[in-house]
Amino acid sequence: MAAYRRIVLKLSGEALMGSQTFGIDPDEVERISGEVHEVRRKGIEIALVIGGGNIFRGRELVRRLGIEAATADHMGMLATVINCLAMQAALEKLGAETRVQTAIPMTLVAEPYIRRRATHHLEEGRIVIFGAGTGNPFFTTDTAAALRGIEIGADVILKGTKVDGVYDDDPATNPSARRFDSLTFTEALQRGYKVMDATAFSLCMDNHMPIVVFNMKRPGELLRAASGEPVGTRVS
Repeated sequence: MAAYRRIVLKLSGEALMGSQTFGIDPDEVERISGEVHEVRRKGIEIALVIGGGNIFRGRELVRRLGIEAATADHMGMLATVINCLAMQAALEKLGAETRVQTAIPMTLVAEPYIRRRATHHLEEGRIVIFGAGTGNPFFTTDTAAALRGIEIGADVILKGTKVDGVYDDDPATNPSARRFDSLTFTEALQRGYKVMDATAFSLCMDNHMPIVVFNMKRPGELLRAASGEPVGTRVS
């Protein structure tokens, strides 16, 4: 399969923690930014969506303090922007041209999300990093990745995880768990495999947006996935 023209890379906030239990590991950010930069240097247009779980998770505040879930979600959106700015700094240190666009306007630190502007940046060779999720509470950054991917006409969503694809059981506890090279949306749905959250998965299925789940921890795996090589599990 030929390299994709335009991709969205979805990373969890935890991907930036490295071996830490909280926050941002500079070594890990440098490693990931190097892989992202290499993809762009190969001529593939790339946008990123990064979660915020390494900095803030609102469920505990909702449970213990009685804070409203919508408020907790907005706090989580701000955490994603911190990650976006860290990734932008690391990429620009490598010489990449980047733009951060946020779903919640904060014009002192980033551009507001405008679809046409985002696609223009990509066409000009810039790496675009989407922050603040969808800008709405009760939606995850998985859903933001699906939504942005569809809006900007991406060819695929690459979901970088700590496992090398979708399995029929948890490979951490079951050494006999079987990994799938490919699945249809219907198969993944019927078998209850967790690929993305339900809203994100439904968006991708309804709009024929393929998802590739791969191991972001393996050096060079992102470039292989972006180049269309058979990496991880493709859901389409």
